Amino acid sequence: MMSAIDGSGAPAPWSTEPATAVLVLADGTVLEGKGFGATGAVEAEVCFNTALTGYQEILTDPSYAGQIVTFTFPHIGNVGANDEDIEDLTPARRAGAVGAVFKASITEPSNYRSTGHLDAWLKARGIIGLSGIDTRALTAHIRAYGVPNAVIAHEPSGEFDIEALKARAAGWSGLVGLDLAKEVTSGQSASWSETPWVWDEGYGAAGEPTMHIVAIDYGVKRNILRLLSGLGAKVTVMPASSTAEEVLAHEPDGIFLSNGPGDPAATGEYAVPVIGKLIETGIPLFGICLGHQMLALALGGKTVKMHQGHHGANHPVKDHTTGKVEIVSMNHGFAVDGDSLPGGVTETHVSLFDGSNCGIAVDGKPVFSVQHHPEASPGPQDSHYLFKRFANLIRARRGEPALAER
Repeated sequence: MMSAIDGSGAPAPWSTEPATAVLVLADGTVLEGKGFGATGAVEAEVCFNTALTGYQEILTDPSYAGQIVTFTFPHIGNVGANDEDIEDLTPARRAGAVGAVFKASITEPSNYRSTGHLDAWLKARGIIGLSGIDTRALTAHIRAYGVPNAVIAHEPSGEFDIEALKARAAGWSGLVGLDLAKEVTSGQSASWSETPWVWDEGYGAAGEPTMHIVAIDYGVKRNILRLLSGLGAKVTVMPASSTAEEVLAHEPDGIFLSNGPGDPAATGEYAVPVIGKLIETGIPLFGICLGHQMLALALGGKTVKMHQGHHGANHPVKDHTTGKVEIVSMNHGFAVDGDSLPGGVTETHVSLFDGSNCGIAVDGKPVFSVQHHPEASPGPQDSHYLFKRFANLIRARRGEPALAER
């Protein structure tokens, strides 16, 4: 905790300021620190993210709905906040992380792209923050015992009913069995035409389209849509609850299954039958993250809850189709059980951290998916080729020559 200041302006090391934020784990562990961002209290799952940069993209990724992100890098907020580095489609809906835990307090921004202080941005987003704790110890706790359910609370007065917060944390049911895609998906179909960011130019606009891709939005990230648009595609974004008939009514050349939060088995209750029908059409299909997991379910595989999940921008993944290793971004707490994949489904990618499944393809059909986030730039662009692989499946179906993947 921070020392108080005496009348002379010097620190008074024998006194401390009261904690203005707490993180209360379901096992009764209480971590106290300095609050920032929004006030209030919320239940969520606590994970850790090992990325050194990209905190705005992380906190606005709809896949983090229902989660509190602990950043292992100690200095978060140094580059401020801006309106370009967000990933959810509708910022007013605040789809993304509900809490953030930092080691150090947020400093003044120091970056030419900054348009404001991270603390003010977090308040506007409704994200509750806690700083001043040993994030290494919390990360070690998660690694040893798994991702805990918790309550994060921020109250400037420092007055907390700890026993009530412990009861809330212990009583929260967690993410297993929870369909969060319905909370973050688009409300209606819409077109997308923004293309990837270019240095000193910003985001571009798509020209005359050469193909039409329908993206089913389970919590899609903006940069995925930008890369699809950058392929020359007209992109139509559709809600998670869309039927196969509604998707096919758009006469797509390709179908994309997006990332998203929550338990894939829960969202799969309504999404998996739709995906099964779409596979049978022969239209090229590509899935990422939650879309990957639900594709596996539609093909007869199973998904499992992970001990600590994969969250970060430094994960090595091997592509068995090329023999190459990529450094990728990850954000998932559930995974496809590679041993459950049926005949006719090939494992294409695997994590070199723990051997978990990171990609599949259907033998003889233009259908594939990956667990990681190829639209991100940790490698910096090791996995962008997957979007061209998707485009090439569309081009092959139309009898057109393939693009170079790399």
